[in-house]
Amino acid sequence: MLKAVILIGGPQKGTRFRPLSFEVPKPLFPVAGVPMIQHHIEACAQVPGMQEILLIGFYQPDEALTQFLEAAQQEFNLPVRYLQEFAPLGTGGGLYHFRDQILAGAPEAFFVLNADVCSDFPLSAMLDAHRRQRHPFLLLGTTANRTQSLNYGCIVENPQTHEVLHYVEKPSTFISDIINCGIYLFSPEALKPLRDVFQRNQQDGQLEESPGSWPGAGTIRLEQDVFSALAGQGQIYVHLTDGIWSQIKSAGSALYASRLYLGRYQITHPERLARHTPGGPRIRGNVYIHPTAKVAPSAVLGPNVSIGKGVTIGEGVRLRESIVLHGATLQEHTCVLHSIVGWGSTVGRWSRVEGTPNDPNPNDPRARMDSESLFKDGKLLPAITILGCRVRIPAEVLILNSIVLPHKELSRSFTNQIIL
Repeated sequence: MLKAVILIGGPQKGTRFRPLSFEVPKPLFPVAGVPMIQHHIEACAQVPGMQEILLIGFYQPDEALTQFLEAAQQEFNLPVRYLQEFAPLGTGGGLYHFRDQILAGAPEAFFVLNADVCSDFPLSAMLDAHRRQRHPFLLLGTTANRTQSLNYGCIVENPQTHEVLHYVEKPSTFISDIINCGIYLFSPEALKPLRDVFQRNQQDGQLEESPGSWPGAGTIRLEQDVFSALAGQGQIYVHLTDGIWSQIKSAGSALYASRLYLGRYQITHPERLARHTPGGPRIRGNVYIHPTAKVAPSAVLGPNVSIGKGVTIGEGVRLRESIVLHGATLQEHTCVLHSIVGWGSTVGRWSRVEGTPNDPNPNDPRARMDSESLFKDGKLLPAITILGCRVRIPAEVLILNSIVLPHKELSRSFTNQIIL
């Protein structure tokens, strides 16, 4: 028997994802046509012996989250439940707080997945490695180049046994090109070190002179409090993958993740990809079109485009490397490139919306998405263009590398700006 835990965080996190996270919790943002965490749930549901999937986070259980959970249970025929933390507890605090629910039914092991990662989720391979050599912690690792590795948790392994000898979260100098993917397989005894951290936090909290500054004994950071402390003690091992993987920290990385998942659909979900048909729009590369979307036959879509529920695409529209969210309208002869068009937004005819991608270096197989900063020297850096919810752009307007907050109507061109 197996279980899976997906750590979805809370509204105080993911600020780089705004304004897109204003409308829905970030884990429910559509990537390649489905909510971000549906990719995680699909992968978990395919593992033989999976009995339950738990979501842990600090979001309020609103209507959108409740509807998603109900739909997921019906689609995958598995219990999918949300456990709400009483406060933000870090990457390990929720696991310890809800340990009784995780261990109910005596699972052999349980997966732990961060919601803000894109991957092909080699969970079955991780399970095979765990069963060959059982240890409390198994981490999924991949490689990054020397410079970008500093932005991740770095792993030094024994190349023969794959034991984690040293672990440093976001080191200041180069440690290793093996990085933590944020996907784990834990044995039940992995919760014992979390208990030790909790008890130590309790003791430290009692010694604090200013209780208001103490974050609470329940706050546990898996990376710093557990992995770094236990590395080299024969308890943590790494399983390396050369499959697709990326973090989803910003809107630009969501576009990149959408591209990766759309490419993955060729193998896993070919039925989700649009095909060119007589009298239909011209499809180039991998494109997802929701069945309720209306697309004019003269539109040219792709590569790497995702079109959501109830979207209207007019005649002569050119759409590439973009996500168009539910209910949006692209009027005749608009051009949208490297952009995310928000829910219910309208782009007027002959307008152009274009962003600048921040993709990994295609000539470096170990390159990863950079941790983008929106600003430098007080100026907005070139990035993908984001139109927030219910933005209205009239005819013949040019929008480049800009972020337009929700409920705005534009009457002129903008470049490298945040439109408040």
